[in-house]
Amino acid sequence: MAVILFNLIAFITNKRLTKNQIIHIWLFTMTLQTIADLFIDQKYHGYWYFTQDVDWEALPNVTMLLPPVNMMFLNWYPFNSRLLKRIFYYIYWILFMLIYEKIALLPEPWGYFHYGWWKLEYSFLVDPLLLVILLNFYKWICKIEKS
Repeated sequence: MAVILFNLIAFITNKRLTKNQIIHIWLFTMTLQTIADLFIDQKYHGYWYFTQDVDWEALPNVTMLLPPVNMMFLNWYPFNSRLLKRIFYYIYWILFMLIYEKIALLPEPWGYFHYGWWKLEYSFLVDPLLLVILLNFYKWICKIEKS
């Protein structure tokens, strides 16, 4: 359900991102998530989706859940605003991501995400870094498009 909802919101509300940027963000997000999941999920069993095995059921979450969230983050990002507004924007998104993760940890039918040794505190530390990486990747893509 979240896959459908996030994609609808991302594409309906998009006013900033070009098709080229969307493709870049989508592929970048899937690649980064796949690499992280390969180690944290498969090798070290820190967390997993649905089951601890590689399974088809997790494929929509791995390929179509985070890219539209990243699109929304970038589409609504207050690029020309004061630093304080951008800081609050980050805080709101980090809170949203942590709340969503907490919901995904609920028992089925709501939840599909499971922790091994991973903790929500780790996400609290990692999520801001991931958003900074995403924002810098987007700025780099914009710079390449202009040249």
